[in-house]
Amino acid sequence: MRIIITGADGMLGSNLVRLLLKKGHEISVLIHPASASKGLDGLKITRYSGDILKPETLATAFSENEALIHAAASTNIWPSRSETVRRINIEGTRNMIDAALNYQMKRMIYIGSGSSVNAQGAPSGKYTFPAAKFGLDYIDSKFEALNLVLDAVKTRGLPALAILPTYMIGPYDSLPGSGKMILAIAQGKLKFYTNGGRNFIYVGDMAQAIANSLEIAQIGNYYIAGNENLSYREFFGKVASIVSKPEPRIGIPDWLVKAIGRIGSLSGQVLGKPPLLSYPMAQISCEKQFISSDQAVLELNMPQTNIEVAIKECYDWFIENGYLKK
Repeated sequence: MRIIITGADGMLGSNLVRLLLKKGHEISVLIHPASASKGLDGLKITRYSGDILKPETLATAFSENEALIHAAASTNIWPSRSETVRRINIEGTRNMIDAALNYQMKRMIYIGSGSSVNAQGAPSGKYTFPAAKFGLDYIDSKFEALNLVLDAVKTRGLPALAILPTYMIGPYDSLPGSGKMILAIAQGKLKFYTNGGRNFIYVGDMAQAIANSLEIAQIGNYYIAGNENLSYREFFGKVASIVSKPEPRIGIPDWLVKAIGRIGSLSGQVLGKPPLLSYPMAQISCEKQFISSDQAVLELNMPQTNIEVAIKECYDWFIENGYLKK
């Protein structure tokens, strides 16, 4: 199948492209002109320079492909409210919907966020959902974009589905993003843990779910892609064991975490630069964001790789690429 992927130069995209190539697909990628990522270097793919906010830059890339995987997004969480984040995630997705329809794509797969649903992975209300309380335009915009896709399936005949990953861990984390916690422990910089937790998934399992969904997923459905529900203390313990460093042993009470977050948000506004911890992120760090992925496992044949494998591959990739010394 001829597939065009947006956001292919991120951690998920770098893993996904390699998997799809192994499966014999012809892969094109839409790369933003400002991207400096090298995660796709050396691969037999077709590259197009374009911007999901500029439909006029998409014609050549989209007209030559049969399927679209839309993974491009802004994951910025500072400032908490950002029109730029909203434009990229909402208007960009709207442009992808239009392009998929205009160029008669056989299938569109939207990559969303596990934060867009409730703790059981069941549908949330169209205008309200649990994570809205955090006041982050990243989370809110991914929820709104998901609804754009689902609405287009019903009202415009868009042949689309959505896959919503939880917290992905694995190699090719070039920013780094989710691997920051692994780096912090490996460098001996993380001494504390909060009372919260979240669901973790190996990025390779997410990539496999996407690859399978090209053929077996139900149009109009959305699937939560996750695996292990772990408290932060449990996750940090696994990381510490793999990187051979002491695990964080000092627990911080919720009230103190949130107080530090409030100070961080205030200082960020005054100083005009991202704080180490904002209030929304402090709130999130105190909650156990656990979730079920049974539907994705059952209907997409999504693997459930032990999260230690994901941590080890992420850590090894950091060493091989100069983020850490052996």
